[in-house]
Amino acid sequence: MSNFFNFIKDNKEKTFFIFILFWLLVIAQIETYSQLTTSGTFAATMRLAIPILLAGLGGIFSERSGVVNIGLEGMMIMGTWFGAWAAWLYGPWWGVAAGIFGGLIFGLIHAIATVSFQVDHIVSGVAINILAAGTARFFSVVAYANESQGGATQSPRISGEISSFSLPFLSGGTFLGNETIDLLRNLEDLNLFFISDISGLLGGLTRDISYLSFIALSLVPICMWVLWSTPFGLQLRSVGEFPVGSESLGINVYLMKYIGVTLSGAFSGLAGAYLVIESSGIYRENQTGGRGFIALASVIFGNWRPTGVLMGSGLFGYADALQLRSEESVHGLLLLISIVLLALSIYLLFNKKSRNGAISLLMAFGFGIWFLNSTSVPNEFVYFTPHITTLVVLSFASQRLRMPKSVGQPYKKGEGG
Repeated sequence: MSNFFNFIKDNKEKTFFIFILFWLLVIAQIETYSQLTTSGTFAATMRLAIPILLAGLGGIFSERSGVVNIGLEGMMIMGTWFGAWAAWLYGPWWGVAAGIFGGLIFGLIHAIATVSFQVDHIVSGVAINILAAGTARFFSVVAYANESQGGATQSPRISGEISSFSLPFLSGGTFLGNETIDLLRNLEDLNLFFISDISGLLGGLTRDISYLSFIALSLVPICMWVLWSTPFGLQLRSVGEFPVGSESLGINVYLMKYIGVTLSGAFSGLAGAYLVIESSGIYRENQTGGRGFIALASVIFGNWRPTGVLMGSGLFGYADALQLRSEESVHGLLLLISIVLLALSIYLLFNKKSRNGAISLLMAFGFGIWFLNSTSVPNEFVYFTPHITTLVVLSFASQRLRMPKSVGQPYKKGEGG
């Protein structure tokens, strides 16, 4: 038993993920909760997770350079407005480019304030969010005042869309101009434990994927490579860890911080453009819905690494997709939360963390009793599911979190002597 718990301790993240996935598959076998693992749910998960993923990747570049960026929300807002405006006038790909530009400009403003003028990072981030909301409203009044379908709070509907594709033979795509079989769909329809569930997962991620979604997902390994396998990435991370030492080695600390924060704005702008072009086809005020703040939470959850941000954004996207597709299935999450909290309490008690273990145990019984004595959940809880799921995971996820040492600390050129 001791060796078993030691293995879990040494492989926390993997064990946590496998444990949740296993019980999710088990609960999905109950007919009422079958929507938990369908391809449609996972396809919706991807579309809803990508904006958070992109903004989270931007947050990594900023915070790895030592600058806290709670202005991700505002930069996303600028991405939604500029993305919708350019897509309405010139087409969706121009909208993507304009969204990146809009976020980049506000990232640059944040960099000027925090790096050059030494403004407190939190104050500057709050100002960016307020400024972005006001700027979007002003631009909407100017651009759409005479448009019948537009106005102060929304744009006209975007015309055109970005093409999509499916993998041949696996997800029913085309090969040499001919339609192929949809193997994953056939396996999913067999309703076999694990096989059909995994087929649903893979099918949702490989069927009718837009090229913009493919580009967004490919940025995860690209960011990993840039940050950990290139001289630029090493310099950026060293600035966030020890700027004085970095400057003594000839690194331009100000330049690296500017690049990191500006890149975070560009990523957030792309996230906003994706939200408009792929999810809704129209700009609406308050469209981001706090996703920039969730992206910042995913940066922390992901331990300031792209793969961790991918997991965090996927979790939020899954909870969001579930409450949109099947409110009944949200009730099944009560059982899943109860099981996870019960396992967590056992782990904490084994590691002699009695207080936290007791709290987790009480919460596990609370969710279990709620599940056994109900057949549905209130609509308010359903709508709040994505947010409460994120809060629970951030509170209890067993990760070795370590932020960059100098993040949030002001730095003046030459202060190292």
